[in-house]
Amino acid sequence: MDHHRSPSKEDAREGALSGLRVLDCATLIAGPTIATLMGDFGADVIKIEHPQGDALRTLGWEKDGISLWWAMANRNKRCITLDFSKPQGQEILKELVVHADLLIEGFRPGRMEGWGLGYEQLSEINPQLIMVRVTGFGQTGPYRDRPGFGTLAESISGFAQINGPSDGPPMLPPFALGDTVAALFGTFASMMALYHRAQSPDSGGQVIDLSIYEPMFSILGPQTLVFDQLGTVQERTGNRATFTSPRNAFRAKDGQWLGLSASSQSIADRLMRLVGREDLLHEEWFRSHRGRREHEDELDEILGDWIGQREGKEVVDLFEQFEAAIAPMYSIVEIFADPHYKDRESITTVDHPKLGPVRTSNVVPRLSKTPGKIRHLGDELGSANYDVYVNLLGHEPEEIVSWEKEKVVSEGTANSPAPPLDGA
Repeated sequence: MDHHRSPSKEDAREGALSGLRVLDCATLIAGPTIATLMGDFGADVIKIEHPQGDALRTLGWEKDGISLWWAMANRNKRCITLDFSKPQGQEILKELVVHADLLIEGFRPGRMEGWGLGYEQLSEINPQLIMVRVTGFGQTGPYRDRPGFGTLAESISGFAQINGPSDGPPMLPPFALGDTVAALFGTFASMMALYHRAQSPDSGGQVIDLSIYEPMFSILGPQTLVFDQLGTVQERTGNRATFTSPRNAFRAKDGQWLGLSASSQSIADRLMRLVGREDLLHEEWFRSHRGRREHEDELDEILGDWIGQREGKEVVDLFEQFEAAIAPMYSIVEIFADPHYKDRESITTVDHPKLGPVRTSNVVPRLSKTPGKIRHLGDELGSANYDVYVNLLGHEPEEIVSWEKEKVVSEGTANSPAPPLDGA
């Protein structure tokens, strides 16, 4: 928090991160998601877009000209526009930095420095500033200047190579996995930096160098150690696991697919009792993960035959009775109808000014005293220009008009004084 300013109306919000101000200067998914997670828990997030708009506004699914991905990924943010390539835009960003705790950017290495907006320059304005720099390959190394997206991270990290059926090609995920994983690591890193700053105020801020490929690489388990120590290269195994058995997808009599795992010995024992194969409990090989892996074809055949003779619901009910582990493989259709999702409010309803009531995934994780909240979904381009530039920075509306003419900001918002976020 900038300790040189007094609290303003924009800070008057609830949540664990109330009083924290974040400048989201990144594009698409990875960097902005860091800001989204912080905004969910009360941080005042100012989303700064080029006057032409973020690419995510036109990516994926739309309804009535509104990007549904944008609506989700940029919830709880005040949206302003600013062109950093213009000298006036650079000066305005510096004004915003004075009031910021955290700045997130996703330009290629050196771009911010070329505009006079590198950390060295910005930390002179605000020594407490923490800067998160999100790129495909990091700020250093021979690949630093390459364009980088989540798909490339999923490829070069080794994830795609081990994902998919054993007799098929490597498989990329059908969603933004690399970006989202990087965002989780980026949020964690940001909170560590903020904690360190709070514990050692004299130390000032710091830079977080967040590549997208390294978080993906780090979550792939011990394969680095396995290769180093054993020379073993992990192969694609489909729905099977390389470390335990049984673990697979099985199809019930009614066509329902179910995901099954027996990663603990007690679960594996109960599972064999359930399917009438107590005899296996006395086999020496059944007493270890390695042994069960060596007999996974046999185990999968036993389980596949048993499950295939029963309806999906019956299978799940029997597994629950025996305290064995299984779950139906849901589509979004089943998720919307599931009583557990409903009871925990995993899906919440948020009012949208144009779309009306909208159902979306809720904030996680759950905090007992300071829970997160979706206050609103992603706003229109430049909707908070007036609020931020006039109410926060103290500029006159006439200045915004001149900025619009010079294309420093987007047009059409100078005379639209939107209320501060949450009606503060």
